[in-house]
Amino acid sequence: MYVKKRFFSIGLLFFLLFNLSTNSQSRAVISGVISDEFGGILPGAKVSIEGTDNVTTSDTNGNYKLEVEAGIYIINVSFIMYNSASKSIQVDLENNIILDFTLSAGFSIDEPISLGSRAQPRSLLETTVPVDIISPEQITKSPQLELSQVLHFLIPSFHSTHQTISDGTDHIDPTSLRGLGPDQVLVLVNGKRRHSSSLLNVNGTAGRGSVGTDFNAIPITAIDRIEILRDGATSQYGSDAIAGVINIILKKQTDVIDLNTQFGTNTEGDGKTSYFGINFGTQIGKEGFLNLTGEFRQRTPTNRAGNYTGSVYSNDPNLDAQLINQNQFFSKTGYKNQQVMEIGNSATQNLSFFFNGEFFISTDTRLYFHGGRNYREGISKGFYRFPKDQDRVVLELNPNGFSPQIVTDIMDDAIVAGIKSIKNDWNIDFSQSIGINTLGFNVENSNNASLGISSPRGFNSGGFKYQQSTTNLDLSRKFDQFGDLNIALGGELRLENYQIKAGEEASYINGDSTFIDSNGDVQPRITGAQLFPGIRPENELSRFRTNGSGYFDLEINPSKKLLLEGALRYEFYNDFGSETIWKLASRYRISENLSLRGSYSTGFRAPSLHQVYFQNVSNQFIDGDFKQVGTFNSESAVVNDAFNLDDLKPELSDHISLGISGKVNNTFTFSFDFYQINIEDRIVLSARLEDGFETILTPFNVSSAQFLTNAIDSRTRGFDAVINYKNKIGSGELYGSIAANVNSAKVNNIHINSSLSSNLGSTAIFNREEVSRIESAQPNFKINTLVAYEINKIEFRLHNTYFGEVSYLHPNDGNSNNWVLNEFTGNIESRDQTFSPKILTDFSIGYQLKNWLYLNVGGNNIFNVYPDRHTHSANTSEGNFIYSRRVQQFGVKGANYFFNLNVKL
Repeated sequence: MYVKKRFFSIGLLFFLLFNLSTNSQSRAVISGVISDEFGGILPGAKVSIEGTDNVTTSDTNGNYKLEVEAGIYIINVSFIMYNSASKSIQVDLENNIILDFTLSAGFSIDEPISLGSRAQPRSLLETTVPVDIISPEQITKSPQLELSQVLHFLIPSFHSTHQTISDGTDHIDPTSLRGLGPDQVLVLVNGKRRHSSSLLNVNGTAGRGSVGTDFNAIPITAIDRIEILRDGATSQYGSDAIAGVINIILKKQTDVIDLNTQFGTNTEGDGKTSYFGINFGTQIGKEGFLNLTGEFRQRTPTNRAGNYTGSVYSNDPNLDAQLINQNQFFSKTGYKNQQVMEIGNSATQNLSFFFNGEFFISTDTRLYFHGGRNYREGISKGFYRFPKDQDRVVLELNPNGFSPQIVTDIMDDAIVAGIKSIKNDWNIDFSQSIGINTLGFNVENSNNASLGISSPRGFNSGGFKYQQSTTNLDLSRKFDQFGDLNIALGGELRLENYQIKAGEEASYINGDSTFIDSNGDVQPRITGAQLFPGIRPENELSRFRTNGSGYFDLEINPSKKLLLEGALRYEFYNDFGSETIWKLASRYRISENLSLRGSYSTGFRAPSLHQVYFQNVSNQFIDGDFKQVGTFNSESAVVNDAFNLDDLKPELSDHISLGISGKVNNTFTFSFDFYQINIEDRIVLSARLEDGFETILTPFNVSSAQFLTNAIDSRTRGFDAVINYKNKIGSGELYGSIAANVNSAKVNNIHINSSLSSNLGSTAIFNREEVSRIESAQPNFKINTLVAYEINKIEFRLHNTYFGEVSYLHPNDGNSNNWVLNEFTGNIESRDQTFSPKILTDFSIGYQLKNWLYLNVGGNNIFNVYPDRHTHSANTSEGNFIYSRRVQQFGVKGANYFFNLNVKL
């Protein structure tokens, strides 16, 4: 009853707001159609009367309508990625006016952007920093269904691939901008800080030891465009923006119902995708709006596992072969051929609801709000537990072993509300946002071996929760002194809470069950649910912290050619003290279509709450051996007493960039940017410590220990290039682009303030594998090219992505004495491997059947390209891994074909 009353109240409010816009006065009407050069209609184009607040948008047929009094008006029309147009018209009350507009295609370099400056939006030729714009057309015509993958294949400096056999990281993709970690890029939605995930990546994946934003919790259907600031911006936006800022701008459209559906499958017959999205809006009063989005996304698993070659029932090869045949083992695993694992993209299912809106409460004051909820269920498999391993398998329950799986429940909620106003020529923006991400782990088809035959098969193993509450006040004003002078100042107060929640008792309890080994000795069984042991009550916690900051921005435009910017920010954490950071930037326009730019900034990033307090035990298979790996925080006895490790401290950074951007005629644009990012006391997850520490680790029921530490200083140096071309060819238009990122990361110094470093050496604590994860686990370059030709309502799109090489270094193989037999060659060899560059080609054909109906069919990776296979048998985990799971360029799903239908009503 309460819910019904609440919806009735909301409906009544909207009804009253709609009726506030009615006007009984007699007025003239200006109407017309907005189209492009080739006769295509442009729904959602902005139509405004210069000097007034009379604004509307074109509907699904490109039609617009404005009601006006008698007079002379200038009508302005704009649409993203098109050149704006204006017309003057005289109106009297006796006649309605028909005024059509035809817009010509433009470049992103001409688009006004909101990132990098708190002054009025400027085009990319006018800014002091490089910014990428992903337009609505690029988003709509991308065959990718997840935001992280859209960015991965459109932006060379952005990297994100699906991980495999890595617990929760299978379902929340780690991301990287300019080769840095997931927690070193700031994500905004409509210019407001987005909360991070509750997951700390602790397995051997990209982003190990870091926490990122869950990009895939934001539905693509809700997004209008995306701006990516590729420059250090910690002094402007906050301490996470070391690599840059990604601003996701939500749709405002009100006159169009947008329906989008897509189905796809890999050529191997797996990895099927189903997608349905709907977006629509309604006006609130004259200029307000409410835009709503619903999205459903489903993906079945992809499996690229190899055939298992190891033992199953016994370490005696003859007996094992006999038992495998007798029990028909491989027909009971649930996999094809001799597979015993699922390696590739995991199964996921997403359901999202998002909203975006605003309405005016007075001439100069408006309320705005946005947010949404995403629910995701992910299912991923782990290593097979074989009947020979009785410390992990209860044979009475699982005589043939079992393939355990993790089922994650991920809930992501966000809401932002604020008010914008103008007072005494000051622009005022006050907002409050709350973001919550929860991650629950359930283990199925498993057992807690220590409970023996009384063990359940399924477990709730606990989970994590992160909540962020952010209050912002921003003020800005433009002055006429010094040419153009813009001043901005403001503050941010952030309250964070991180929780670790214990699992049910059966998931972690030690039931003291034993088994008799091959020597006739009684041995204890391993405690906890196999695959993801439950979080124990002693590891359960809830920790809070506050962060306050204030900033001051100054922009001076002393001449049309020169722009100077400065920013100063003071950050204070209740647990990590304070720091003052700053930035200087400049742009000089050599000519109307050519600009030079440069910047230098400092940065400060406090450890996340996850990095400070995370603690848990996990099952990991390392070089074929089973390990109970404990990740310990700075409060634990292991870290404080046994390892004598110093507490975490903040990262300090500096960022320098130099660039040039330009435009030639109206057919060609370019930008080139060099950057260098130095990070001191970078926070990383240590190597696994085990040999020699058995006495310390045994009481904690773990065989290895790892911890977060300020272990390294790093330098990241790179180069970005973006070139765009468009021109009329025959009766159609040709568009081409090439964008590239060349990136080099280097660990300059390894330093650990602990008695361990003097006893073991720093390289044992942060070994060569961990160094390579920073330096070579991501492509050293990426090049994106696009050629699109549109003619007679048909569009052909050819997209290539060239991924540079990646390398894996085994932690022990720096010394040739540690090399092992490679069964592929029969030689004793290093397990190190460099994976060669690859090109992925996508092709699609789109056809505008009707003004309201667009059909698109095509394929991703149409030549079915895969990464290099493992060349050393020891890296395959007895045949399971054909491809590397430690370093990945683009995943292992192979060729994929899709059918997409977009309807605008």
